[in-house]
Amino acid sequence: MPEISHEELLARIGQAYYLDNQSKVEIATEHGISRFQVARFLDEARAEGIVHIEIRHPGHEAAIDAGALAHALNIHRVVVVKTMEDDLQHRDGHAKAVAEELMGEARTGMTIGISWSRTLDLAARHVSKLPKCDIVQLAGALPVPGGGNPLEIIQRLGRVGGGLTWPMWAPLVVDSAATATGLRRQPEIADAMRQADSLDLAIVAIGAWAPNLSTVWDRVDNTVRQEGMRNGAVAECSGRLIAADGTPVPSELDSRVLAVTVAQLRRTPKVIGVAHGSGRADAVRACIAAGIIHTLVMDESLAVQLRRDMDGQGVPE
Repeated sequence: MPEISHEELLARIGQAYYLDNQSKVEIATEHGISRFQVARFLDEARAEGIVHIEIRHPGHEAAIDAGALAHALNIHRVVVVKTMEDDLQHRDGHAKAVAEELMGEARTGMTIGISWSRTLDLAARHVSKLPKCDIVQLAGALPVPGGGNPLEIIQRLGRVGGGLTWPMWAPLVVDSAATATGLRRQPEIADAMRQADSLDLAIVAIGAWAPNLSTVWDRVDNTVRQEGMRNGAVAECSGRLIAADGTPVPSELDSRVLAVTVAQLRRTPKVIGVAHGSGRADAVRACIAAGIIHTLVMDESLAVQLRRDMDGQGVPE
């Protein structure tokens, strides 16, 4: 059996204990270690963010006033999705809300851009009608197990809307700046990236620059991760890193990403941001500070965390 990394070992032990309900003794026997090592590895997995535990207090969510929260965040609109115990049901409910928002905002003749996440992939499947509009892929492909890819999203929405589609035939992150520069010169990719200059509406996923809270974080090496953190990154949106005050974070990663830029999103009249989980609260505030979010679709746990943070700072509801 091939040797696995220490991080993968932590992930497997965390899954066995927290998801598969195995005892520490059973896990120790399976991996040939002591139960005390299992306990230490579980603590390490949580400290490193490999295992992320979220507590939801029943009843707190019902009091969320979406309008007041949008006002406090200084954005146009907030949509809060009920938190479900089952992860698949939770993500699907979130996706349906995103699809409803897209169908409600789309107008004939619009140019609509969409990035990729597992939630956005599901959302595209729930879009049943669109006026004739053009669809632009805002980020290269970064497929993950159990998810589709941006090309499938663009194709689906293109079929529903009946307009032109502008796919980006490239990965989101490539191995070097030189490779990214070469790909940007390809006519199809260049055309898609130019279309992002004239968007009427965009839908983007918001990630936090931390383990398990950004698909990009999980796909780059530790040098890139640490550089982003040293430079103040708290948010990741389509591979672009953003600091808490909303400024784009300079990083070697930026030269290797094929995606919409923060500047292009700032010029877009309406951007729907999609996020879930209380761990992304700082990232959401950073993206709002960057001026790239007008509507926010999120789950209850994130809404509660944002409200608590603002209550702690003396911000009125």
